[in-house]
Amino acid sequence: MHGKIYATGKRKEAVAKVWLKAGSGNIVINGKPLDEFLGGREALKLRVKWPLMLTKQETSVDIEVKVFGGGFAAQADAVKHGISKALVEYAPEFRAILKPAGLLTRDAREVERKKYGKKKARKSPQFSKR
Repeated sequence: MHGKIYATGKRKEAVAKVWLKAGSGNIVINGKPLDEFLGGREALKLRVKWPLMLTKQETSVDIEVKVFGGGFAAQADAVKHGISKALVEYAPEFRAILKPAGLLTRDAREVERKKYGKKKARKSPQFSKR
């Protein structure tokens, strides 16, 4: 494999630009190592590493990510989606592993807009009979 592979991952308002190349297992997000970027959020770190663990590539690829928009959870999911897409481009046989796990599907759930006459998207003001 030569050069870097590019893929984009998305979730809610977060967008992750992912570059993957053969290496030693370093994950750098926005110029910081994964542990520094996500701090003590172990569940989110696991979520980001999940596609690598399924394909057994934790120590054989380097990943560089630029992510923006959304919160920590949405950003972690966007990175996971981007890594999954990049891995399939890196080695097409990984598709058979990642597709059944649902990692190649973009999570299309978005925030519902607020409606007039309501406090939020669906919450109504308290009803008063008298």
